[in-house]
Amino acid sequence: MSTIALHVNRRAVEVPAEPRTSLADFVRDKLDLTGTHLGCEHGVCGACTVLLDGVPARSCITYAAACEGADVTTIEGLDEDEVTSELRAAFTREHALQCGYCTPGMLVSARDLVLRLPDADERSIRVGMSGNLCRCTGYVGIVRAVQSVIEARRARSIAPLAGAGRTGLGPVGSGRAAPGRSESRPAQQALAAASENIAACSIPDFTPATVLDQRFTLPYPPAKVFAIFDDIAVIAACLPGVSLGSPPTPERVEGAIRVKLGPVAAAFEGAARVERDPATLSGRIVGIGTDPRSRSATQGEIRYRLLPLDGGAATAVELSIGYTLTGMLAQVGRPGLVRDLAKRLVAEFAANLDRRMSGVPSGPGTSAELSFWSIASDVLRARIARIFGRRSEAG
Repeated sequence: MSTIALHVNRRAVEVPAEPRTSLADFVRDKLDLTGTHLGCEHGVCGACTVLLDGVPARSCITYAAACEGADVTTIEGLDEDEVTSELRAAFTREHALQCGYCTPGMLVSARDLVLRLPDADERSIRVGMSGNLCRCTGYVGIVRAVQSVIEARRARSIAPLAGAGRTGLGPVGSGRAAPGRSESRPAQQALAAASENIAACSIPDFTPATVLDQRFTLPYPPAKVFAIFDDIAVIAACLPGVSLGSPPTPERVEGAIRVKLGPVAAAFEGAARVERDPATLSGRIVGIGTDPRSRSATQGEIRYRLLPLDGGAATAVELSIGYTLTGMLAQVGRPGLVRDLAKRLVAEFAANLDRRMSGVPSGPGTSAELSFWSIASDVLRARIARIFGRRSEAG
């Protein structure tokens, strides 16, 4: 359990909570702000909508810990808000509510539309409110209520706000910290430190949070395999998603790795240093990278050792892959799935390397982007096959 610091309804709060606690559970259970309702708990119905740094957000699928330092406004914090007061009156006048369960989320979303839509266009309002579901009203009264408030405010020469006051794009709540608290946020610290190290040409040693051991074989002598491991451009071309930004040197390599985890895309740009020991046919690659878009940073280490097989005619490549990931993308990883994905990635790397050493063009088989779904589908098929295999043996 860790302490989460937020500004909720213009009041600073610091409350201990589990990292898995959603923002909806945080404000309801920890702060007793029960005006935020929970419906589907999948981010679909919109009943849990709150303002996060002034932007409507689904609090049921938002981790409270991911909002460290953000400004949260629940329906209780809008009691004296001018726009919300006008909307409440219009909802009553237009019979825009019945049971009222969806109404807090409706009001938060409607307020955003009133602030930014230039006119009371029915289609724009219906599209803007489509993320808030109601089982009672049929939406006609809701649309009329929002229209009436927009019309009244524009008639009073109250102009719309561009973007409703938004200052940037991206996940709400993740881009701003409260004054004086940014230095206490581990993800931001890691991101800043990684960027400084890359710029300063310093690639530090580190202790990986996760280490995965892999092994594959190549039908070539160890000396030949060790020689191609010295060609960083070739190795990079065989790794899915990796590209070099400039010609590598023996001491430093700069480039990027592109990752796509479903709808989440990241491009880690960074640098690595390469170490080799010809006496033991071993080496190490230590890298560091940042993805400013997702505010994530990573450190990685690949240790390899080459062992002779079949009297030196073939080579066993032993890999130890260690990494540490901080920031938003660190929430995505699951140890079991990561291990399976690592096996699949190493297999693809080994196949690409084998083709390169044999002189066969890699063609379209080499992935230009590390795609979660293309790899995960193979992993899931393998897991299903293992499950059915165990069942058939048991039968």
